[in-house]
Amino acid sequence: PRPADEAAFAEARKLRSAPGQQAVQPGPYWAIDAGPVRIVGIDTGLLGTLDAEQGAWLREVSRGPRPKILVTGSPLYVDGEHHPCPIEGGGTVDDVVRDPAHRYVAAIGGDIHNYQRYPVEVEGRVVQYVVSGGGGAFMHATHTIPRVSVANVTEREFRCYPLRGDSLAFYSRLYGRRLRLPRFFALTEAEAMAVVAERLGVPPVRPRTGPVRVTRRMRLVASLLGAGRRPDRENRLRLPVRKLYTQLFSPGSATYSPPFFKSFLRLDVTAEAVRLRCFAATGARAQEVDPPVEDEVVIPLV
Repeated sequence: PRPADEAAFAEARKLRSAPGQQAVQPGPYWAIDAGPVRIVGIDTGLLGTLDAEQGAWLREVSRGPRPKILVTGSPLYVDGEHHPCPIEGGGTVDDVVRDPAHRYVAAIGGDIHNYQRYPVEVEGRVVQYVVSGGGGAFMHATHTIPRVSVANVTEREFRCYPLRGDSLAFYSRLYGRRLRLPRFFALTEAEAMAVVAERLGVPPVRPRTGPVRVTRRMRLVASLLGAGRRPDRENRLRLPVRKLYTQLFSPGSATYSPPFFKSFLRLDVTAEAVRLRCFAATGARAQEVDPPVEDEVVIPLV
């Protein structure tokens, strides 16, 4: 290695006491004014809540007419459920987001390693509630998400990546390897898509290339792996795929062979709108050069 430039280091150290180098954020939560929007980041900790001090700060920085985007560790809508995130002393984070005076246009949460989007109508405007944790080391299943019906968002408006059929096919191969029963568990993408559509009672989201007959084996595998169903039905027996799987197996199930089913989010902001796009990160060279867009929505600011 080259010798250290001590003179340059000394000059850099002098800058540490400069006013411009001093942090003004109160803690692990922050607000950044980025052009026409304000991005507000909160720290929900391990319990998915806010203490009273951070809650007061959130209400303060949320005031004013500038459009805002919330970034939170705990999604407010996820897996077809509403988690408003309580604030110590009363109220919730979602109360702040929904207040029309605060002008939130989106709330983006991480933690869950996949992508989901819920366009929720709030007092005549639409707030985009997004889950974007798809860059995580392992993929949280989407096929376990039941038929969506929350806050007037249905399957027609709901979006997720990976698609439920791809998620089920991935986990069927994974459990086939783990249990050494690949011929029983493994489903093709077409088979998984067909059985998921049957269980949810919705049309397949991807056009079929040919007829697929849903067999008893496919139904049993889907049931064992916790594939989502209509709200009036529940699985009586299922292998650990969601919460218990996350605790026991998921961290050790990161795959290094494409497709990865990971994703990243990009927001392009102009004075008129925010363009939100979910890009797939599959590990394939062609898609690394030109990542496919799995979901896109334009959020007006005016």
